[in-house]
Amino acid sequence: METVLVTGAAGFIGFHLSKKLCDEGYKVIGIDNLNEYYDVDLKKARIKILQDLSSFTFYKVDLNELALGDVFKSCKIDVVVNLAAQAGVRHSIECPDDYVSSNISGFVKLIELSKQYKIRHFMYASSASVYGANKSIPFKTTDSTDHPISLYAASKKSNELIAHSYSALFGLPVTGLRFFSVYGPYGRPDMALFKFTKAILEEKPMDVYNHGKMKRSFTFVDDVCESVFRLINKIPRNNDNWDGINMNPSSSFAPYRVFNVGNDQVVDLVYYIGLIENRLNKKAIMNYLPMQPGDISESKPHLQDLVDEIDYRPSTSIEKGINAFIDWYREYYKI
Repeated sequence: METVLVTGAAGFIGFHLSKKLCDEGYKVIGIDNLNEYYDVDLKKARIKILQDLSSFTFYKVDLNELALGDVFKSCKIDVVVNLAAQAGVRHSIECPDDYVSSNISGFVKLIELSKQYKIRHFMYASSASVYGANKSIPFKTTDSTDHPISLYAASKKSNELIAHSYSALFGLPVTGLRFFSVYGPYGRPDMALFKFTKAILEEKPMDVYNHGKMKRSFTFVDDVCESVFRLINKIPRNNDNWDGINMNPSSSFAPYRVFNVGNDQVVDLVYYIGLIENRLNKKAIMNYLPMQPGDISESKPHLQDLVDEIDYRPSTSIEKGINAFIDWYREYYKI
């Protein structure tokens, strides 16, 4: 039984991935600092479910604490999946220090320990936001990501650069995961589906940016977990054919890979809101606003390299995914 360290285990994706890995026969060490960026009770509810699983162990640890090293010392860890991060594009404009501390400083401490303890595969959450000012749709992992438009995106781009440095210097196999608008049960309260559902049920106005003219690749959380699970044993190797003149950013001479992880069926935001309205049988009160700084109007992933690698394509329909979230929301909040 291999052991996987999942950081951010009390978070949305971390919770679902930890459960998936336990169900698939892995031993999971979950760590989280349980910060107050959003409802701590929701994070504790996720951890409570995980702690009922015999193969899950939880430590309340911040990536920047010395206690992180104690976790590596006391547990024989084979794989690290780093999902701990300060999330949120808009929040990064207001509180940049949070992103430097968690997403950059904490990341360095984690990957340094992974190098010291000879982790066989270091995986980490990047983000579709790294594509920034890129207007070429769909976004390809071979595209340049040198023009981020938010500090959050820049911090995720930094993760990719730091990971490559460790891979090149020490031969550490690293895989970056560029997630695209992940949603589903136990989702974050600061994300669109959660905010829209809450506002419609409470009959309150909700902010809709870019006057509703947004397109997104919404990705159901189960598809994300299945993709990450299948990638765990797809350990990157040196690409001997990598060309240092005509460089491909998605691979390297070092054991380094980056993948888009998303659903490539693009959904109009207005249609998305309509699905929520239909499931709730209530109309939204929409407050149309201009585009927010740091945001992008459209996202769509190119997935062929992911599909080729794991023989799986994230494809849960938005209709099915929204229904699953709203069913959970009603049950969790007893509505």
